[in-house]
Amino acid sequence: MKKIAFVGVGLIGGSFALEIKLLYPQAQLIGIDKNKENIQEALDLKIIDKKGTIDDVACADMVLISIPVDNIPEVLSDILARVKEQTLVIDMGSTKAEICQSVENHPKRNQFLAAHPIAGTEYSGAKSAFRGLFAGKTMIVCEVEKTSFALQEKALDLFQKIGMRIRYMNPVMHDKHIAYVSHLSHVISYMLGKTVMEKEASEKDIFDMAGSGFASTVRLAKSSASMWVPIFKQNRNYLLECLKEYIENLHQFEQLLAAENYSRIFDQIDQINQIKDILNGKNIQIK
Repeated sequence: MKKIAFVGVGLIGGSFALEIKLLYPQAQLIGIDKNKENIQEALDLKIIDKKGTIDDVACADMVLISIPVDNIPEVLSDILARVKEQTLVIDMGSTKAEICQSVENHPKRNQFLAAHPIAGTEYSGAKSAFRGLFAGKTMIVCEVEKTSFALQEKALDLFQKIGMRIRYMNPVMHDKHIAYVSHLSHVISYMLGKTVMEKEASEKDIFDMAGSGFASTVRLAKSSASMWVPIFKQNRNYLLECLKEYIENLHQFEQLLAAENYSRIFDQIDQINQIKDILNGKNIQIK
């Protein structure tokens, strides 16, 4: 690959660029970003080799899109219309169903791979990019059968070389599952931050008491609104579904606490403690 274009050079796009620099040192990395300060920062940090415009995708051998999900359908369709034959186009959005649907009838659909790296931090922008972000992480790939075999092989080879595990999933099921394990987590973090900030307005010492537990739980509240509000919008239905279940569990806990039913609270927390084994890959039977 001689030229690789990155549409969006933030945490995800920038971190991929740093990995690709090692894998394809001969390739020219072109950064395309609406934020002029961010693209200049990516250039200064040597994440990319050149600042570009959307016209540059026409000469690229691969295009990676990592921009807010509400912009991806329109931008993706435009990019597919511009790229040459055999150019691989990959999107990295946190939602997949609407994006996949937007190009299902595009004449160059077979040059597109829908992907979602399960990796990230609460920080954004080129300055947040770093090498190693994707090592040992999962890459969700949707509708792989709709991508030409030669191009999907190129993408999967890239993902594996940077240390990622590949998981194939239907885009609708992806959006449903990711609502529970990612999108809900962000809502909880934002609302915890809101609750404590509102309390701080009347009780000035509250943040002096904030320890590591609060810091880790509210960490995601630092995440950019410009990235997450579009995700909430695109995955609204599934997010509402899991919010309903979460709120029911909160209400149940409230009732147990009000009734001083500490034995039941203990039993629930003891059972929930199994999550550490599940996250460590053990096959646990959840009751």
